[in-house]
Amino acid sequence: MAKRKGKGPTPKAEDRHWHGKRQKARAVKSSKRTGTPTLGPGGRDQTSSDNRPAGRPAGARRATGEVPELVTGRNPVVEALRAGVPGTALYVMSSTDERVREAIQIAADRRIPLLETGKNELDRLTDGAVHQGIALQVKPYRYAHPDDLLKGTAPLIVAVDGITDPRNLGAIVRSASAFGATGVVVPERRAAGVTAGAWKSSAGTLANIPVAQATNLSRQLKAYQKAGCFVAGLDAGGGVTVADLELASGPFVLVVGSEGKGLGRLVADTCDMLVTIPMPGRAESLNAGVAAGIALYEISRLRA
Repeated sequence: MAKRKGKGPTPKAEDRHWHGKRQKARAVKSSKRTGTPTLGPGGRDQTSSDNRPAGRPAGARRATGEVPELVTGRNPVVEALRAGVPGTALYVMSSTDERVREAIQIAADRRIPLLETGKNELDRLTDGAVHQGIALQVKPYRYAHPDDLLKGTAPLIVAVDGITDPRNLGAIVRSASAFGATGVVVPERRAAGVTAGAWKSSAGTLANIPVAQATNLSRQLKAYQKAGCFVAGLDAGGGVTVADLELASGPFVLVVGSEGKGLGRLVADTCDMLVTIPMPGRAESLNAGVAAGIALYEISRLRA
């Protein structure tokens, strides 16, 4: 049987036809940069010292959390189980509710241990969170390496800067999964990671898309640029709207940050271009998850 011919690795930046356009874009960004907060993106600098051994690619170690996470509430637990979230135990007070019975059935099919428990014990396990009589214990998340996200000839990667709320991270992951991103990269320090809150707001899509940790986000963005990716950051002071970002059709990294603070200075300076979402209404900024969803929709339209 003949061997299938692969598409090969992502070409380096200097070998791409738009390499000259990147230089022009950076010049435009330099003239347009105003220092205003991002439009739903941005955040503090994630530029802590990098203690990687010499010669190791920029990025992160593969990490696992030490404490299992809990997804609580009937709908979130059922959604997580439907999506294949890696559960290790299902805690249940009673099986009178239809959604609880569905959760028990899915858990049984997947051989997840079922543990009957009382309200006081469940309150203690969930630290007083609203659990509705059910909780799913989730395996500590195993992060990918940032280089693992460079899939195919035109990867689409979402990087987050300054996102500290796991719910916002989960919402961004959900949008990234919906619009065909190859993965999401987050800073290793001073940022939200994949917790139960992220699993919950991602509606289970964390089971379908890899999340990587970078020890230093700005250095990782530079590594993506060297690998041939064009890097654009969402910023209220951007000189180009997302809808006009023609370069999004190739290997591309979208940098999204926190509401209010904007992209960190070094991260913004690393981007090839700053782009904006025009808002004719009265809102000054958008939630990070909403901004990421809008931008990724436009990017997916351009890539189509």
